[in-house]
Amino acid sequence: MGDGIGRYRGTESKLAHWLRRRPKRAAAADDENRRETLLLATAAAGLPLAPAAYPVGYRCSCERVGCPTPARHPVSFAWQTQSTTDRAQIQRWADAEPAANFITATGMVHDVLDVPLEAGRAALRRLLSEDVEVGPVAEAAESAGDGGRMLFFTATRGTPEDEDEWWPCELDCHPETMDEHPGLRWHCRGSYVLVPPARLLGDEDAQPAVAWVRGPEHALPDPLNLLEALTDACARHAAVQAEEERRSDEESAWPLSR
Repeated sequence: MGDGIGRYRGTESKLAHWLRRRPKRAAAADDENRRETLLLATAAAGLPLAPAAYPVGYRCSCERVGCPTPARHPVSFAWQTQSTTDRAQIQRWADAEPAANFITATGMVHDVLDVPLEAGRAALRRLLSEDVEVGPVAEAAESAGDGGRMLFFTATRGTPEDEDEWWPCELDCHPETMDEHPGLRWHCRGSYVLVPPARLLGDEDAQPAVAWVRGPEHALPDPLNLLEALTDACARHAAVQAEEERRSDEESAWPLSR
């Protein structure tokens, strides 16, 4: 006589398979709920959003050959006029493309001071220790060898014509060649940044590459209140990098033969 296992082996196999898959499905649902909650909280704070490209394996969803900013750009050329804080519209976008990243258009309600990650962490510690009002802050993981970035969200200053230190910049602009602002990117009118939770190439199953350190519920500060700490930290970071590069060059140089 058999013990019945053979008759029910198929059923048991399907059940075990379902039980193994259930946590993954539950985790995916939790991630989607968390994603929507974060996006709606960002919009509720007044930051206008628009859908962006997202990673599909190791390529960009836009399918453009040689995309210069894969998974980091808006999907529409009309992203500035498309950007909105309307809850219903954002939910429709999120439901239509569950994997999509989102960008926020800067220069309308807010600006973003974008600095190297280590410099940003040092500046944030200093600002908090000095009881300076710091608004929302996000971290972006390393991409294309940039070492990671930290994004400080501030009230917008627009593009005043009488202040030459203010400049509009695109996402791939690098004004670090300016000696007084090494490594600092100022996103204002005409620019955008990714908002959490956002994923980049190769990390679909990992934690989001762009995540909040301080959430959008914090009030937007005047950027001038943060500028000194950020520029000081960027200058120190640039000096450390220059010294490390100098030492690396010295250690890798071949001795000259006589």
